[in-house]
Amino acid sequence: MSFFRTKILGTGMCYPQRVFSNDDFAKIIDTSDEWITERTGIKRRRFASLEGGEFPSDLAKGATEEALQNANLKPNDIDLIIFATITPDYRLPSCATILQTKLGITNQCAAVDIVAACSGFIYGVTMAHSMIQTGLIKRALVVGAEMLSREINLEDRASCILFGDGCGVAIIGRNEDANDPSEILTTKIGADGTGREFFQQEYGGSANPFTPEVLQTSARFMAMQGKEMFRVAVRTLTDISTSALEAANLKISDIHWFVPHQANIRIIEATGNRLGVPAEKVIININEYANTSAATVPTAFHGAVKAGQIKRGDLVLMSAFGAGLTAGSLVVRY
Repeated sequence: MSFFRTKILGTGMCYPQRVFSNDDFAKIIDTSDEWITERTGIKRRRFASLEGGEFPSDLAKGATEEALQNANLKPNDIDLIIFATITPDYRLPSCATILQTKLGITNQCAAVDIVAACSGFIYGVTMAHSMIQTGLIKRALVVGAEMLSREINLEDRASCILFGDGCGVAIIGRNEDANDPSEILTTKIGADGTGREFFQQEYGGSANPFTPEVLQTSARFMAMQGKEMFRVAVRTLTDISTSALEAANLKISDIHWFVPHQANIRIIEATGNRLGVPAEKVIININEYANTSAATVPTAFHGAVKAGQIKRGDLVLMSAFGAGLTAGSLVVRY
């Protein structure tokens, strides 16, 4: 059976306008800009409007419009929407179907949400890549979007400062031009459910539904064991990145750019050191946008493309790690 080659046709990103700095946090909790910067690398992040009316699907619409323009495509050219998020607009219906409507897509394309936390975008690209390879579809829109500002626990000083809101997208499609080297070379995804307690939101599902009592406590928020996540994250990111490189028959020295999940500057630096990636080849945007979960990899990638760092033909390694525990890595020739 022959497979279609796939490539990234276009990318986009969108953030809320509201900037929330470390100094802003210092006004409401016991912290400081120095403390946050030293431990996380974060200086500021974007938060959704306090007035409401701004949702992940809105950010996705803005990011997708940019990606469609960059790819010279129209909304009805999309055959599939994969929306990776842990902070959807609603429990039902899916963000993917909401986005479909907001984009004015009328071709009844397939639309689905996936939950893989910070690895969600790479999971989505893997699914889209596989379906395009086998001829089921021609083009897919993969979205990573979060609105974590509405999920943070201000009583947890160590974790509330880590997160931000944002969205990054990529349109994946066939590459039928034999003279075009752009290609998704390989993808790797995996999970280890034994580590689920390291980062979880215990309430809000059918196992532990929200009650009036729970909604009055911090139990309704996400909870993270930071030390355990750091320990597992560096090892897992290194392992899955190495696996993806091996599958592509490449060495780390072949890679022009490394785009890791923007969880924490210490995790980024430790992973880069273990892999042997020179610091100047690591794409970082955590200082400006914090950890936006499923949105970190696509926004960091798009930002680097927009800034002229990543160019067509460059070999790029993207890797992520998240709650679940989940992990994913992909190698592309952009």
